Amino acid sequence: MKAWKVGLVGTGYWSEKHLRAWSRIPGVEVTALCNRSREKMERRAAEFGVPADALYTSFDEMLASADIDIVDIVTGPETHLAYASKAAAAGKHIMCQKPFAPSLEEAEAIVVAAEEAGVRLMVTENWRWLQPFRTIKRVLDEGRIGTVRMARYVHTDYYTPRMAPGVAIPQPFFREMPKLLFYEMGVHWFDTWRFLFGTPDRLYAEVQRISPFIEGEDSGIVVLGAKGFFGLLDASWATRQKLDRPLGEAVGPVHLEQLVIDGERGTLKYDTSGRIAVVSADGSGEETILETSELDHEESHFRLQSHFIDCLNTGEQFQTSGADNLITLRMAFGVYESAASRMPVAIKTFHRK
Repeated sequence: MKAWKVGLVGTGYWSEKHLRAWSRIPGVEVTALCNRSREKMERRAAEFGVPADALYTSFDEMLASADIDIVDIVTGPETHLAYASKAAAAGKHIMCQKPFAPSLEEAEAIVVAAEEAGVRLMVTENWRWLQPFRTIKRVLDEGRIGTVRMARYVHTDYYTPRMAPGVAIPQPFFREMPKLLFYEMGVHWFDTWRFLFGTPDRLYAEVQRISPFIEGEDSGIVVLGAKGFFGLLDASWATRQKLDRPLGEAVGPVHLEQLVIDGERGTLKYDTSGRIAVVSADGSGEETILETSELDHEESHFRLQSHFIDCLNTGEQFQTSGADNLITLRMAFGVYESAASRMPVAIKTFHRK
C-alpha cells in the first residue's frame, strides 16, 4: 500500500486537529508545512516533528520543492481557489477546509481544476463524522423509526454577544464576516442534514443579527422541504435558552445540539447532554441508544482523514467530494437568497454550470 506524504498549508487555530489525525493514520506522514507566519508554523512543526528544512512561507515554493502527494488546505475560503488550483496543476490530491469557497462560481472552478488535472478533491466536512451523527445515521439506516416524516434540529450558543472589541476569541475574523452563522457553520449543518436525510427540494429562511459586535447574522430559522418530509433548522449564537454550564471567563464556542426525528414507527431524540434515545410508536416506552455522546472533533477528523486515505487507496468516491459539496454550498447561499427575497429557494434542481 502506498505511503502518502502530506503538505499542510495554514497552521492556525484548527490545524492542530488535522495534524493530530494525520499522525495517527498508518501510511501517512506530514512532510511539509506552509504558513505566512513563520512563528506559528515553527510551533506546529516542533509539536508534530516536521523538520525545519520542510517549512515554507511560500505555497509555490512548497509545491516546487517539498516531497508531497497531498495538499491539506486549512486556510480561509478566500484562499481556496488559488491554493487548490495550484495544487491540482502540480498533480497533488487535495483535502480542502470548509467553507469550500466564498461563491459557487469559485467552488465550481476548484472542482473543474481538479477534474482537468486528474487529482482527487475532498472537502473537510467533519460534522457528519462526529459520534452522535454517526450513531443517529446507523439508527435511521436500521429502520428503527421507519420512514422519516419530520426533523427538528436546534443549535444554540451564547457566543457572539460576548465578542466585544478587544476580547480574545479563537477565530477573530468571525467579527468581520458579512455572512457568518449559515456560511461558517451552516455548511456543517447542511452537509450533515444531507448525510442523514438526503438533499431537500427547497428551503425558506429568516435570519437576524443580534450581537452589535459582528457584521454578519448570528441567528436564523430554515425550513427544508422534500416529498413526504420536511424539517426545521433553528440556529443561534446569541441565545441563552439552553445554557447548561457556566460560561467562564474565556470567550469561545459552547455549541449545544438537539435533534428530534419523527418517524412512522418511533421518534429519535438527541439532547444537549449527548443522550440519544428512541421513543416507541405508541409513546409508552423509551430506549436509550447512547447514554452520552460528544461532539468529538479530534476523533471526527481521524475518521474523516482516514476515509480520505482509504478512498485514495481504493479509488472509492469521497463522501464529501468537491462536486458533492457544491450542493451543500447551494443550501448555505440559498439561506441568504431566501432571507433577502422572502421566498423559497429550489435546491434539488441545482446543476453545475
